[in-house]
Amino acid sequence: MKMLSTRFSRLSTAFRRHPLSNYRQVGRQTASRSYGAIAGQTKPTLASRKYVLQEATRGRCLSRLFSTEVGPEKTEGQEEEDYHNIIKDTERSKGPSDKHEFQAETRKLLDIVAKSLYSEKEVFVREIISNASDSLEKMRYIQVTGADGEVPKDHPLEIHIRTDEEKKTFTIQDTGIGMTKEEMIENLGTIAKSGSQQFLDELSTTSDKEASSNIIGQFGVGFYSTFMVGDNVDVYSQSYKPGNKAQKWRSDGTGSYEIAEAEGVQQGTKIVVHLKGDAYDYAKEEIIKEVVEKYSNFVGVPIFLNGKRVNVIQPIWMMDAKDITAQQHDEFYRYLSGNAYGNPRYVVQYKADAPLNIRAVFYVPEQKPTVFDMSREIDTGISLYSRKIMIMSRATTILPKWMRFLRGVVDSEDIPLNLSRELLQNSALIRKLRDVLESRIIKFFTDQAKKDPEKYLKFHEDFGLFFREGIVTTGDQAKREDIAKLLRFESSNLPKGEVTSLEQYAERMKAGGRTIYYLSAPSRELAETSPYYEAMRKKDVEVLYCYESYDELVLMNLNQFDRKNLKSVESVVQEDKEDTGTVDAEDEQSLQQDDATTLMTWMGAVLGNKVNKTKITNRLESHPCIITVMEMGSVRHFLRTTLADKNEEERLRLLQPTLEINPKHVIIKKLNELRVSDPELAKLVLYQIYDNAMIQAGLLDDPRSMITRLNELLSKTLERVK
Repeated sequence: MKMLSTRFSRLSTAFRRHPLSNYRQVGRQTASRSYGAIAGQTKPTLASRKYVLQEATRGRCLSRLFSTEVGPEKTEGQEEEDYHNIIKDTERSKGPSDKHEFQAETRKLLDIVAKSLYSEKEVFVREIISNASDSLEKMRYIQVTGADGEVPKDHPLEIHIRTDEEKKTFTIQDTGIGMTKEEMIENLGTIAKSGSQQFLDELSTTSDKEASSNIIGQFGVGFYSTFMVGDNVDVYSQSYKPGNKAQKWRSDGTGSYEIAEAEGVQQGTKIVVHLKGDAYDYAKEEIIKEVVEKYSNFVGVPIFLNGKRVNVIQPIWMMDAKDITAQQHDEFYRYLSGNAYGNPRYVVQYKADAPLNIRAVFYVPEQKPTVFDMSREIDTGISLYSRKIMIMSRATTILPKWMRFLRGVVDSEDIPLNLSRELLQNSALIRKLRDVLESRIIKFFTDQAKKDPEKYLKFHEDFGLFFREGIVTTGDQAKREDIAKLLRFESSNLPKGEVTSLEQYAERMKAGGRTIYYLSAPSRELAETSPYYEAMRKKDVEVLYCYESYDELVLMNLNQFDRKNLKSVESVVQEDKEDTGTVDAEDEQSLQQDDATTLMTWMGAVLGNKVNKTKITNRLESHPCIITVMEMGSVRHFLRTTLADKNEEERLRLLQPTLEINPKHVIIKKLNELRVSDPELAKLVLYQIYDNAMIQAGLLDDPRSMITRLNELLSKTLERVK
């Protein structure tokens, strides 16, 4: 048992340093769910944080324990090699200190930063890791270019963190460029001063734009976030520049700070935060590990916590698409989504330098979305980064709401980082970023529909509702038409089961055609037997079938596509000017005009306010009558929403339906005879064919009101049987 315990502990250490691509399934499930729980909580409790971390660690250990690729056990010497820590506590002041006063605006901003700038205190870890990363990127640039003299090429670029629960301190140390005394006063004494901004200004005159793009901000407002959790902050720094002495900076974040010469300081910067009473949890390793994994997992330099590497996951969105395997995408998708077993259905990787610098990767889930996923209350699954530093775990403004089914990461160095990284102040920039990403994703799906139509149709079947939402909620007509290219419908010109796009419909139109026709019906059978489709059949035009009620709403809202009007067949029938409204005198199978006029007068009297008027139509063949209403599609949705709780009289007042009768149909001709021979039975028949027409128009939601009449009608009919 003791041997197993030792093996378990060793494997746990090995797992933390193992690449993400070698995760085993058990570890993936627990770790992914744990990460999802962390990222999804708005304000996770310390208890839940600890539990999630323990579960993730347990899953990782189990993963390695049951793996067949564990390999031989490590010796004690090999275990020591895994431990790496440069924090030595050799620093101390040397000689007297100089006292300096913060500028008035700095004192005011310090108070704002400490009290209200950040919604979560834990982000101080993210901020100072970001600053350390920037210092190391500057060091990397100097190593490569030889700027400011020779720097050893093998100088390590690392970030080390140490927690001390006994002393209640948090320490972070980097091996970057460090600071001179003057730079300390300039960068730490003035809150608005940014060493990186000055560095970028100098680089702007050079041709090395790639180096310029690797800097975020050296000791700006982010550094002062340490005073949210610390009573006192000590900063030790040794500049890489020859001839400069090490310095110690100390302040309690109120009115002043002290600077003194120091000794025993390694190159780079070391920050020691003496924690406040309500922030002692940040002296716990498991809490800091969680925060680092949440915000800084993808920093481009190694981060060690108490001697152990914590950031082992590659930021694959920064890699070239050709260098990423399908397995890596699968693993990263599971990491983002918290789904231990799922794979992405589509992978969208995008890289651009103009008009904005963007590195992004998006995933479409393999699973069909649930009703819960459809809700607009669900947040987007996109994380926002800037140079591999997380800004937001749930960036609701980066993609439009209708794209919430996507999971992924967006990284842009153009995101404003002034003040807090949680406050994206430049809304114009965010809108531009959103437009670029939205257009790119739409183009990707358009290309996929052509590249693999069968796979796309399955995707459209599962996720097409989001496209429809995008059309309805997007204001820009050009963008709406781009989204509309992704829709698919069955058509009267195609066999059952085959679908077409609006683009393909437009290509098949006759020369000079300016209208795309559609018909709302629950199924193809009902669409093809609809009186409205029958009335259009003589025109020899293609009709798209909308089987879902929201399809009709979407096309009504779209209104135009490729400079062609979108019109419902029902509206076309209602507006048809070719229908004379009189009986064809040469048709011997039809009622005569006088009989038809008398019948319509009787119908109007019996139906009362159920109809606005009655008229003759010659467009029907197999149907006795049809209901026409101006803007029937709009009225139908209005009845189901705004007027859903209104009584029949109020609904009819809005509808003002017209009953159009087919004088050639046997029911209409027999009804004309029946109104004389048996008026009561004739009324029952009239009410029934009226309700039948209302049902076919989709204007009668509850047909149960017909049951009593149908029974009576059947009884009277059977009484006539001898």
